[in-house]
Amino acid sequence: MTAHPFDAPASQALLERALAVTPGGVNSPVRAFRAVGGTPRFMASGSGPYLTDVDGREYVDLVCSWGPMILGHGHPAVVDAVSTAVSQGFSFGTPSENEVALGEEIVARVEPVEQVRLVSSGTEATMSAIRLARGYTGRSLVVKFAGCYHGHVDSLLAQAGSGVATFALPDSAGVPKEMAAETIVLPFNDLAAVEEAFAARGSEIAAVITEASPGNMGVVPPAPGFTDGLRRITAAHGALLISDEVMTGFRCSAAGWYGLEGPYAAGAPDLFTFGKVMGGGFPAAAFGGRADVMALLAPVGPVYQAGTLSGNPVATAAGRATLQQCTPELYARLDEVADAITGALDTELGRAGVPHTIQRAGSMFSVFFRDGAVTNYDQARAQHVPAFAAFFHSMLSQGVYLPPSAFESWFVSGAHDDAAVDRIVSALPAAASAAAESFATIDS
Repeated sequence: MTAHPFDAPASQALLERALAVTPGGVNSPVRAFRAVGGTPRFMASGSGPYLTDVDGREYVDLVCSWGPMILGHGHPAVVDAVSTAVSQGFSFGTPSENEVALGEEIVARVEPVEQVRLVSSGTEATMSAIRLARGYTGRSLVVKFAGCYHGHVDSLLAQAGSGVATFALPDSAGVPKEMAAETIVLPFNDLAAVEEAFAARGSEIAAVITEASPGNMGVVPPAPGFTDGLRRITAAHGALLISDEVMTGFRCSAAGWYGLEGPYAAGAPDLFTFGKVMGGGFPAAAFGGRADVMALLAPVGPVYQAGTLSGNPVATAAGRATLQQCTPELYARLDEVADAITGALDTELGRAGVPHTIQRAGSMFSVFFRDGAVTNYDQARAQHVPAFAAFFHSMLSQGVYLPPSAFESWFVSGAHDDAAVDRIVSALPAAASAAAESFATIDS
């Protein structure tokens, strides 16, 4: 395979055009390559497990649109569903059968979810779930965990991992201090801290929101008993538990992270949020849970939430077609591919003497360039980020597209066949050597 040069002239030309009309030249910060350096690749097309950029270079894709492309790019069943939906109209501003069918698919897969409301983004889903929890409890405080990202909701951006960690921003400008004061930020996987917060202010706390298995500081699964402990504590104090499965939902299993870890002895979360896979690559998300809580939403109840494109017929057709292809055989293949890549990654980094830890949530995984298990945000941030940048560019030059940040999850798809996996594995020795050189620079 021919190595890709560092320069990408067609992408650079598009970046220069974009910089004139868009802050940073991108519409989502992590795409800018600021954490790794170089020119962000502008993609022209995707097919199966591959992306092709505007310079005509092909890459094995381990971003998968940050999770949604669980079937790979351009899956025929999804293309057919979208084509049919488009031929019947783009958007109606009325109810349609597709949104009902997608809602039924979600409710059938996640046992505690009795009703759902469709929205257009994960941020909308978490924002709406928080509003609903406050309306249900009559309280205002929300507990979240450092390193968990729940979209760019004002009050949830404190210590939010993901892009915020990538850009070394502790919070975000533009968030009023009064709004930030409505959020209590605690260390992830620390039940004692949760107990202490509820002992002090339990009567004011409306909800605890947690990523079911965080993937926005790298993959950091909850410790055994942590989620069950959250359910026990919130139930004892009359607060709701919101499980954010925007990333893990239908990705880790047919029922998301809940399908791997649940049911919980103390009971299920009250609300869930979903996105990414359930939209099949289109803007679609949802929040849902217990029927008595969901009954507070307008037009039935007093908690208002609305969206012009919520339940869009094209997006819901793509989402439903995607979920229908998410079979036991697909999840078995995702695990097989993740096993092969993480096994080879561990071997090559070890052979090169690179300190590392690889962590997984289902088929999602990431590598931390440091020794020892990572259980919280502080530990995730303690890795050697320059080593990741060196590793990233070596893989990119060999035609493997990784997330351009050390604080993101890697994703695979059902389209990653043996040939795609072999290309990834064959690129690892050189990338491990590049990471080792980065560590050697520190020691010298």
